Amino acid sequence: MTGSAGPAIGTRVVDTLAALRPLAPFFCLYVTFGATLGFLSGGAPLILRARGVELAEVGLLQLINLPVGLTFLWAPLLDRLRLPILGHRIGWIAAAQAASVLLLVVLSLGEAWPLPALLALAIAACACVATMDIALEALVVETVPAERRAFVASAKLCGASLGGILGVGVLVGSYDSLGWRGAVLACAALDALCLLPILGYRESRLRETRTGRGAGTAAGAGPERWSGSLARLRRLGGRVLVLGAYFAASYLVGGPNTLALLDLGVPLGQVGTLTGTVLPAVNLVMALAAGWLAARFGTVRLIAVGALGVLASGGLMVVACAGRVPDLGITAAVLGFVAGGFLGVPVFNMIYRWAQGPKPATDYALLFGAAFFAAMPLRVAAPALAGWIGWPGYFAATLPLYAAAVAWLAVAVDRTLRDDGAVR
Repeated sequence: MTGSAGPAIGTRVVDTLAALRPLAPFFCLYVTFGATLGFLSGGAPLILRARGVELAEVGLLQLINLPVGLTFLWAPLLDRLRLPILGHRIGWIAAAQAASVLLLVVLSLGEAWPLPALLALAIAACACVATMDIALEALVVETVPAERRAFVASAKLCGASLGGILGVGVLVGSYDSLGWRGAVLACAALDALCLLPILGYRESRLRETRTGRGAGTAAGAGPERWSGSLARLRRLGGRVLVLGAYFAASYLVGGPNTLALLDLGVPLGQVGTLTGTVLPAVNLVMALAAGWLAARFGTVRLIAVGALGVLASGGLMVVACAGRVPDLGITAAVLGFVAGGFLGVPVFNMIYRWAQGPKPATDYALLFGAAFFAAMPLRVAAPALAGWIGWPGYFAATLPLYAAAVAWLAVAVDRTLRDDGAVR
């Protein structure tokens, strides 16, 4: 019996690796998404706050993420136009990723340049990464069967989490030894290497297979009159509002907590470890587990459990800030990381469902990008609001907003799953 166990385990390992292999191109590109955005916008707010920069000014650095919320403006071009290289979606992915690498190389030369020039280059690089992302999400919708998209959502969050560890925890953590040029060039090299696996992805064949099975994708549907993002927004408006409310409320509760820890006296190095290592590591584990948990307990129940954990985390943060208890603040932050991790896979899997149609790049950009953009004013204003009313009052005020937003999301998800006849 013992002798047969070894081959059986080996077979299971081989089968597991074979099942995971198709996810590798997606995982690699999501790594670059997390690493680039983490490096450009994740470490700077903490460093500047530690140097005494006002909370209102720190909030302005959220503008680096602005292109993520504006992709719906140019997403119709990605649906309508095909570049004269590679496949439709992979051509856009390669072009956007190559442009981001080039911009990072230029950025590596500008350590002594004026801050507005560096900010402009960072925003442009973010725009390229965001463009790559919506082309990649359209590729998922068009070539991955619906029953496998939860695995892609897990790969997305796992890759983005690992990218966050590399972009914040490693590159920013090694900044003293790497220097500006070394850190930025390392990020550019990672982006270039992680592009390679997707170049061998069989986009056309997989799209044809999906079309043969009745998939309602851009390739399988007849030509549709191009009506632009605003017309699509009218159709998806309700879902964009649901997601926008959720993204805004999630950031209000969990986004500024590391800034609160700094104000509680937690050292920058420890906060940096939480942001650049603990948070993405927790997200990585939760992304791996969330698909199984959703299948076992139901998507809506998983959202409810995660939401209760986030609310408990916010309540603990109120107590920690009011009593000036740094250790309790750290506990609250970690609890928020874990609880928030329950919601990532269900939310992105639902976005894939809602983006199923003849214009997946446009629809994904609206569902994620427009919702993210709608939340941007609150993301920018949150630190200033906390500075005005104090951290205890700030966190206390965000909890009912978060509860309402997640309840609205759960209702929308439940309605969709009922309509699809899926497990709720």
